[in-house]
Amino acid sequence: MVLLSKITEEAIVENLKKRYMDDYIFTYIGPVLISVNPFKQMPYFTDREIELYQGAAQYENPPHVYALTDNMYRNMMIDSENQCVIISGESGAGKTVAAKYIMGYISKVSGGGSKVQHVKDIILQSNPLLEAFGNAKTVRNNNSSRFGKYFEIQFSRGGEPDGGKISNFLLEKSRVVSQNENERNFHIFYQMIEGSSNQQKEALGIMTPDYYNYLNQSGTYKVDGTNDSSDFQETMEAMQVIGIPGDCQTQVLQIVAGILHLGNVSFIEAGNYAQVESTDLLAFPAYLLGINQNRLQDKLTSRKMDSKWGGKSESINVTLNQEQACYTRDALAKALYARLFDYLVEAINKAMQKPLEELSIGVLDIYGFEIFQRNGFEQFCINFVNEKLQQIFIELTLKAEQEEYVQEGIKWTPIEYFNNKIVCDLIENKLNPPGIMSVLDDVCATMHAKGEGADSTLLQKLQAAVGTHEHFNSWNSGFIIHHYAGKVSYDISGFCERNRDVLFPDLIELMQSSEQSLFPENLNSDKKGRPSTASSKIKRQANELVDTLMKCTPHYIRCIKPNETKRPRDWEESRVKHQVEYLGLRENIRVRRAGFAYRRVFQKFLQRYAILTLETFPCWRGGEQQGVLHLLRSVNMDPDQYQMGRTKIFVKNPESLFLLEEMRERKFDTFARTIQKAWRKYIARRKYEQMREEASDILYNSKERRKNSINRNFVGDYLGMEDKPELRQFLAKRERIDFADSVTKYDRRFKVRMLSNCDL
Repeated sequence: MVLLSKITEEAIVENLKKRYMDDYIFTYIGPVLISVNPFKQMPYFTDREIELYQGAAQYENPPHVYALTDNMYRNMMIDSENQCVIISGESGAGKTVAAKYIMGYISKVSGGGSKVQHVKDIILQSNPLLEAFGNAKTVRNNNSSRFGKYFEIQFSRGGEPDGGKISNFLLEKSRVVSQNENERNFHIFYQMIEGSSNQQKEALGIMTPDYYNYLNQSGTYKVDGTNDSSDFQETMEAMQVIGIPGDCQTQVLQIVAGILHLGNVSFIEAGNYAQVESTDLLAFPAYLLGINQNRLQDKLTSRKMDSKWGGKSESINVTLNQEQACYTRDALAKALYARLFDYLVEAINKAMQKPLEELSIGVLDIYGFEIFQRNGFEQFCINFVNEKLQQIFIELTLKAEQEEYVQEGIKWTPIEYFNNKIVCDLIENKLNPPGIMSVLDDVCATMHAKGEGADSTLLQKLQAAVGTHEHFNSWNSGFIIHHYAGKVSYDISGFCERNRDVLFPDLIELMQSSEQSLFPENLNSDKKGRPSTASSKIKRQANELVDTLMKCTPHYIRCIKPNETKRPRDWEESRVKHQVEYLGLRENIRVRRAGFAYRRVFQKFLQRYAILTLETFPCWRGGEQQGVLHLLRSVNMDPDQYQMGRTKIFVKNPESLFLLEEMRERKFDTFARTIQKAWRKYIARRKYEQMREEASDILYNSKERRKNSINRNFVGDYLGMEDKPELRQFLAKRERIDFADSVTKYDRRFKVRMLSNCDL
């Protein structure tokens, strides 16, 4: 797209549309890959394409996710530097599928023995397992990632994947207990109901989906193009490959089924106190979760509270009303599911861990930007993480690129762009002024146990703290943030409750009485302090992720969703244009076109292209900058195609870099031929000497007159023709000589004359 004649949003959209309608879903802006979701299976993800893109330069083949992956892999091997790919775009744009293709390609092109193959299997099998427990159908996407995932594939120095590590972020656990209309809960619930055997169904008490309160709220149970039954078998197989023992697999299913049965426990109000409506419904969740039925009933309807009076502290039991009991039940269900998910991630990490980290490629597949009719606390956190990722993209592609030109003293005309750091500060600032998350945490720290009125207090405090901010507005039941992707209105209802994310000690104590090890907390610890909140946790995780990404060489995939119908060849112009605008593709093209396609520090440039001249290979004796200039002049590169910075060489057009790469490949080809020639000569000589020995063996002890002659190798040249090139040249014109010697011939007059081979 850097070669477009006009750089406008309309021209970019038109270019994407033409390619999309012809089934070309990939294109480039320099090194950035643009991917449009085709909503169908494309024919160019076979082994043939893997072979085509392996080891090929980017310009040799059409744009493809395999080309970007191969470039990452080769850069890691050449420069011995960690790589990462940041896949961004809104929900349903195709980020998860792109991540799958990246992992599949790496698995195919990297070598290795049985141990490496085991790690490859785990890398590939982790996808269906984490998708089953972490993905769900939403209004905008049938397989939406409801958690963030950063997958590091770790390599040996030889380029073999021999380890890995997954970091997961902010699982949307509120989905376990409630879903919007036309959405589903996490896939695993439906997979288990559809795919489990009759024996499993009986053991787990599995009924139809509409029986469960945690599944029947949205009225949606099936997803087009998804076979829950076969997906369940794939999920169970993935657990097997990863190495989760059979009894642990059974426990995982028991917890999943236990959560569903727990959701069917309902309460009635009896004199301002909650009572379990049907105690029979407690039996199955208690059995599946391995806890006492009476204790479960007690902990759902009452809570132990610490009271301090007169310097003494004592514990008292407080009975809960119907609303509080429902909240407690849901809190237990969400905590169970979230900890089960963490257990699975940890199991995958244990199966792949290696003691020493060498090289790695990181794949970031994180929830896309979300704008729904009603946006709550989850959308606020998701969109915050996307703001942070957009900031990285701006920092490393637009801001850093322009700053680098200034630092290196390169002639440059600055290009304006929107820096979204102002929005990130609005959300995460600690002080002066405090950001939205800081205000939210303060309100949660002082709110009453019931949480009544906390949300309205939060809105008032936000108006006082950031009400005048240019990217913030408030309305009667929420607030609006002007994100980089557009304005999003957030409903304040439930913000404080979901941010507190408190799991009462009673419930932890209850679950510690079971055989499961999902609740390892030490409740007797004297260490007290403000409990961590969901927003502080996601803020910490987002900043740790940014630090990790900043230590790698970044690559980018910008995913675009062409329509809301999820149908192939359907193109919504306004929707695509909006994404092109907020993804900053126009600014990206302008910076790329005005700038330099390639830059490298002098020492690394010399190291890569030293082979081109005798003066630089194997070692250049002189200043690095002079060595780089010598190389560029040796290939006759036009002076307007490059600029010398203070520490780096900048090459303007990709074609100039391709020239260097092509000449480097030719040099390697020449050296390979030289090595082959020397080897063949050596083999031929060795064979010739062997033949001479075999020839002498034929006559050994077989002569009539001298049966006991010595075993002398056949030489062939008894005239010394090797030392007489003029004689060899003369004779070779006449015939091929296999044997030559000097003889003395006597004629009948006893005259002696020497004969040459010509007379023989």
